[in-house]
Amino acid sequence: MMDQAPIPYVDLTAQFAAERDVLMPLIEEVLASGAHVGGSPIAELEANLATRCKTKHAVALNSGTDALVFGLIALGIGSGDEVITPPNSFVASTAAIMRVGATPVFADVLADQNIDPDRIKSAITARTKAIMPVHLTGRIADMDTIMEIARTGGLKVIEDAAQSIGARHDDRVAGSIGDVGAFSAHPLKNLNAAGDAGFLVTDNDDVAEQTRLLRNHGLVDRNTVTHFGHVSRLDTVQAVILRHRLETLDQVIERRRANAARYRELLDPNFVFIPPCRRVEFNTFHTFVVQVDHRDALQSYLTHKGIGTAIHYPVPIHLQPAAASLGHRLGSFLVTERQAGRILTLPIHQHLKDAQIDRIASEMNHFLIARRAAAE
Repeated sequence: MMDQAPIPYVDLTAQFAAERDVLMPLIEEVLASGAHVGGSPIAELEANLATRCKTKHAVALNSGTDALVFGLIALGIGSGDEVITPPNSFVASTAAIMRVGATPVFADVLADQNIDPDRIKSAITARTKAIMPVHLTGRIADMDTIMEIARTGGLKVIEDAAQSIGARHDDRVAGSIGDVGAFSAHPLKNLNAAGDAGFLVTDNDDVAEQTRLLRNHGLVDRNTVTHFGHVSRLDTVQAVILRHRLETLDQVIERRRANAARYRELLDPNFVFIPPCRRVEFNTFHTFVVQVDHRDALQSYLTHKGIGTAIHYPVPIHLQPAAASLGHRLGSFLVTERQAGRILTLPIHQHLKDAQIDRIASEMNHFLIARRAAAE
């Protein structure tokens, strides 16, 4: 008989329990030092992140959203410019474009939920200055084609890599392929802080320097401001947490990939669509998103059975009230809209046990088979 204990969608308490003996001395050391902003932990983390992402620079920030905003600013994107991006992302990608005064131009997505390069081509106008692909769920978009489109059109590429730390396309790493890579280290990410956090990676010296200035009021020293900037410094406590967790990231990713493989073996493909992995992809499964009919009823059933799930994201950005000024309506992006009614995110975190995945898959198959039988 299967264990009927609740299965949480995420389990941050289990993560802390496993790390407590390591993390608490690191945090205590920071608090005892009195150096709560800046210092060697930030520099060490940035060096380690740059190495991990195979880029020349990494700049630690308060959030992945700030990484997108600062990347756009540093690349000269602003008022009157257009940036092509998908409408099925978290709102931060579009919000960053709006924040710098540019206009988001949406391009529909493929079956794997990543932006469709053919739709990018048809969205380009004389005002297009950049493409912002989003590596959704930990799967890198078709960057070969996207980079070729950008080179042909003289466009910048900002990778929204918030969900894809460690993901690869052949031997290239997420965030290192375009001009700028923007990452989130929000508590729900594979590489997660104990609060808001993020970072920008780039090989461009000027972009890195501008970002460092922007995150600290534009100060080049204590008394000299060259640009009016922002406050987006990563807290030192978060830096030491991330520095430790970066060391264990490969194990986290390995476990998530194993969990995804087990789901693939167990979920009935007649009822559950799982985007296949291309040969060149190394997916890190920040989320495990399937597509099913009767999604809302299935989610309610799983909730009743004590199984936590989520939806990323039920309302596409172009249909959000904040996007009304962009002039889109239901029917503007058919693939995104169809997926929005079918996507369901299952637990994938590294603390799941095989027996829990077995139970989730069994309950899903049971519900979907019964639903079809009732309809016949």
